[in-house]
Order: sequence, then structure tokens, then C-alpha cells
Amino acid sequence: MKAVVCPAFGQDLVVTDFPAPAMIDGGVRIKVHAAGVNFADSLITGGKYQEKMEPPFVPGMELAGVVTEVAPGVTNCKPGDRVMATVTGGAFAEEAVCAWTDVYVLPDSLDFVTAAGFPVAYGTSHHGLKKAGLKAGETLVVHGAAGGVGLTAVEIGRAMGATVIGSAGGPDKVKVAMEHGCHHGIDYKAEDIRDRVKALTDGRGADVVYDPVGGGVFDASLRSIAADGRILIIGFAGGTVQQIPANILLVKNVTVIGYYWGAYRKLAPQSVRESMQECLDWWAAGKLSPHVSKVMELDQAVEAIGMLKGRAATGKIVLVCR
Repeated sequence: MKAVVCPAFGQDLVVTDFPAPAMIDGGVRIKVHAAGVNFADSLITGGKYQEKMEPPFVPGMELAGVVTEVAPGVTNCKPGDRVMATVTGGAFAEEAVCAWTDVYVLPDSLDFVTAAGFPVAYGTSHHGLKKAGLKAGETLVVHGAAGGVGLTAVEIGRAMGATVIGSAGGPDKVKVAMEHGCHHGIDYKAEDIRDRVKALTDGRGADVVYDPVGGGVFDASLRSIAADGRILIIGFAGGTVQQIPANILLVKNVTVIGYYWGAYRKLAPQSVRESMQECLDWWAAGKLSPHVSKVMELDQAVEAIGMLKGRAATGKIVLVCR
């Protein structure tokens, strides 16, 4: 099959012929039509992710396509079904094999490109904000609010009844975040996050912070979180892994939650499936509007990942496999 291959950690990806994946117990084989690109793909291909694959390998964490084969005993989908799925790796190829627990049959009106960028970002935000205990009436701050996961957190936070404050770098990105449901926007390149959050909450601070950026942004969150608030750590797209001063957590009764959605696909697959189904229901009800900012060809994977590393994209980038 044609595939994007990582020959060694840190080396440029290549598009080449690669062996099709073998079927697994409880598996589903999918002809890939589109694959979503995530910031984590840059970490995986650089050997810096929490789950390492052995080179050479095909990266890619999410896809949409048509089922061509199912293993004995699989009943949630059948050959010919249009589906989206998540994988630990292998989405950037003409074929992928996924565990049945990670495969979701698509509504007829959900196209492949939109679906390919749906599961990782919406799954992370929905399941994560549920874990953080976000409640209606609370204030949620979303950092990186114009990015792939950030936009989904904005939409889901609003759907859960929160007042959403989004921070992003530059007025154009703030505008995108506002268009997707933020009640208030912060341009962190021109404004102080702590001062703005405090001003927007009458000095109280945020109840929940959703942080895929880390570093100085996390520090600003810690200085603007309300007493008994919760900070959900999604990642470190800003490049700096912060050191957390435990004395501030103690004094303010703050909870910091490390959150890696991929682990829950194994730890609590039923919980993840229920979360994803609610996301699909909310999409069908018009509560969610997936934002795909760029569609690229499969052999443009290096460029696509580079755009995410440089924080040059809003929403999702999706690769199409023709």
C-alpha cells in the first residue's frame, strides 16, 4: 500500500510502498479516505511521545474511510460501512487496521474529511472536561483556543453550559475562537492572561482551565485560577514543560489534572465510546461545528506536521488519500 513512513526518529517522512497491516483479533480493516493531523504526530515521529513506535512505521492517529474486512466476532460495523476510527499509529496510509472499540459508524451527512479530524480533538476535550468536572455556570479558560483541540474545548465547554474565555496568539486567531463560541477572547501576544481573566471574572478567577500549551501559559493560569479550581493539562505545544509549585496548589486548594486521552482507549474503552457518541449526538444537533482549516494530499504530511509545530494553523489539518 502507499503510505507515509517514518524511517527513523527525527528524520523526514517519506511516501513509499509499505506492507499493509495484518488483521488483529477484534480488528477492522479500513480503506482510508482521509486522516487527521495532530500536534502529537510531530512528537511521535521525533521519538518524544509517551507511546513510542519502532521505526520504520506509519504515523497518524485518526482516520475516516470504508470498512473492507472485520475479524470474527466484530458486530459494531460491517464491510461497506463508512466509519471514523482512532489508532496508535497507521492512519497516514491507504489501509489501516483498528480495534473495533476505536471504530464508529458515521452518520450519512458526516463527510470523510470532517470525520477524519473529529475523534482525537473532540474525544480529548469532551472526555477531559467531564473528568475535570466542568459544570454549567462555571467559567472555563481554554488556551490555544484557535487550535485543533482548543476549538473543540471551546465548543464543548459552551455546550456544557460554561462561560468560555479563549486565549490565542493574535487577533485573527482570537476571531476564530470567538466565531466558534467563546464568550470572551484574550490575545496573549498583546494582553496579560492573568489580568484579563481576573477582570473578566470580577477578580474571582477561572473554575477550570484547559491547557494544551504549557510553560508560561500554565503559570498565568495558576495565578488566575479560582480557589478550588481545576487545571487540565493536555500537552505542551509551547515547548516548555512547566514545574508546578505545590505550595500554590495547597494555598488555593487547586487541582492539577494530567490528562492523556489515548490511555483511556485502553483503560476505559466503554467510557471513551460513550463520550464519543455524545459528541456525535451533539454534532447531529448542531452544537458542534468541526473546523477543518486546510485539506492536503497524503504526500504533504511533512508540510502539514510542520504547520502544526509552527502553530500556523487554526482548527484541523486533514490529509486525503486518493
